[in-house]
Amino acid sequence: MMIPKPKKHKKKKVKTPIPSGAKECFACGCTYNLELHHCYFGTGKRKLSSEYKCIDWLCNIHHRSNIGVHGGNIELDLQLKQKHQERLELQGMKRKEFILLFGRNYL
Repeated sequence: MMIPKPKKHKKKKVKTPIPSGAKECFACGCTYNLELHHCYFGTGKRKLSSEYKCIDWLCNIHHRSNIGVHGGNIELDLQLKQKHQERLELQGMKRKEFILLFGRNYL
């Protein structure tokens, strides 16, 4: 008699808007092993990053390794945050509004 395998519950994937432009790593330009990076994270900020398109493609090395944004590369992390703050302000968002949404000024 065979025992059936327990069913695995799959997490629902939240669709995140893909940034415009080529699908390549922002840091090195490679086009493989890409992951979507939400520039602002923490309580509720990941959802805001998706809503305001503050997301970038990063290769797995620049995303999760010890030279990546989640491995302590504060220079790259700050560069991405500044890029999106500048874009939002050019689109008409006031700096005070940005600070209320994302917690601080990165410029």
